[in-house]
Amino acid sequence: MVERQSFVIAIDQGTTNTKAVLVDASGKVVSKASASLTSSYPRPGWAEQSANDIWDSVRSVISEIVVGGHGPIAGIAISNQRETLVVWDAETGEPLAPAILWQCRRTAAACQSLIDAGHDPDVVDVTGLSINALFPASKLGWVMDHVASARDLAAQGRLRAGTVDSWLLFKMTGGSVFATDHSNASRTMLFDTARLAWSPELCDLFHVPMSALPQARPSNSHFGETALDATALPGGTPILTMMGDSHAALYGHGVRRPGLVKATYGTGSSLMTLTDRRVLSGHGLSSTIAWSDDRGVAYALEGNITVSAQAIAFAATMLGLAGPAALSDLAQSVPDSGKVVFVPALAGLGAPHWTDAATGTISGMTHATAPAHIARATMEAVALQIADVFNAMQKDVGADLSGLMADGGASTNDFLMQLQADILDRPVLRGDQPEVGALGAAAMAFRALGITAPEPSHARTFAPGTMPAEVRADVLTRWHEAIARVKSPVSTKG
Repeated sequence: MVERQSFVIAIDQGTTNTKAVLVDASGKVVSKASASLTSSYPRPGWAEQSANDIWDSVRSVISEIVVGGHGPIAGIAISNQRETLVVWDAETGEPLAPAILWQCRRTAAACQSLIDAGHDPDVVDVTGLSINALFPASKLGWVMDHVASARDLAAQGRLRAGTVDSWLLFKMTGGSVFATDHSNASRTMLFDTARLAWSPELCDLFHVPMSALPQARPSNSHFGETALDATALPGGTPILTMMGDSHAALYGHGVRRPGLVKATYGTGSSLMTLTDRRVLSGHGLSSTIAWSDDRGVAYALEGNITVSAQAIAFAATMLGLAGPAALSDLAQSVPDSGKVVFVPALAGLGAPHWTDAATGTISGMTHATAPAHIARATMEAVALQIADVFNAMQKDVGADLSGLMADGGASTNDFLMQLQADILDRPVLRGDQPEVGALGAAAMAFRALGITAPEPSHARTFAPGTMPAEVRADVLTRWHEAIARVKSPVSTKG
């Protein structure tokens, strides 16, 4: 029997860094470690990382935690960057090529060809996802066509292809386990989320060998045990939980039933809300598996915003300010944006608009416009994009959603959180721990051990009401007009 004084090491493997937190059964973070990662961009639209560097970063943070010697480690929980593809040789354990990041757009043209050929409705029906280069399906098809050894290894049964969780599990177990969880599998665009199985038809469509795909299991499975010398942990330490990072954050906020939305404020933003069944969106969102456990499968709707808090850093640079904090201070020096609207379509528009060709615009400027108005319009833009996805979710579920649970770096900005509450006309609850994704994975791991962690607390609630109703209506109207112009620009051809 596992004692309550035991600890779980929760790995939060992200794009820019890998973190590890040592968590006790009360949900308290006892120790933490971090290792940075670099990405490369070898061609326009391409984004890659070294899979070996990802693995080395995980080993590093585990070692740092173990050196602290806080107590018995009951198991490992993993939350990971999603939609990043790793392909490797099962015999050597070596990657065939760099990991293709979720941001990579190298397969955009191939995806558009499939959409033009009429395949999108069938893909949505099976996976809940619209065809997009974000997802690993087209990336793996690209590897099969462009990496010389891939087809030979597939023919020999040696090819392994998976998301980052699968890669880490394979390495931790010394190559003895090749598996993923249902939440990560649901983001590949190859997984039938109703049948909980890989789709042979979609594997054929994307030229993917099914033999190369991992076994898909519930998120709280006992996935395997660490091999001797694979990490600084003793051999035989169980890997208890694997979840995509956004899914783990939803779990970490304590959301267990429909009605609330989780929003992560990072470079981009992910919003997720539970649904009482598998719901296919009619309003520009994705249907996904939030997690699965002994209680069954929890389904969710998700909306991904391409440029969210990154817009604040971008505008700060453009205005010659020291950084995001300076931009926020400047924004608060004026009572409104002076009717200026900034649409931060710096890499197209994501959910719920999905306009890849859109570019960023600033509109509504006059002689009276000052830098402070542009700063405030930027802060409003972050909140307005979140509101667009929130409202799309309400339309899909056919009911009002009661509030928003906020996490991520930009959620620490009180001004932004109050703007968000006012624009949504809903309360915004900010988590009191920055490691909400890792804590969510840890909570599920403890549950697998028979220990129920306490409900998470929230540091602060931002109530709506500081923005007059007529001002809110005007802000929303001007935003929707600006979005419409960005999505359908006026032609300049004669």
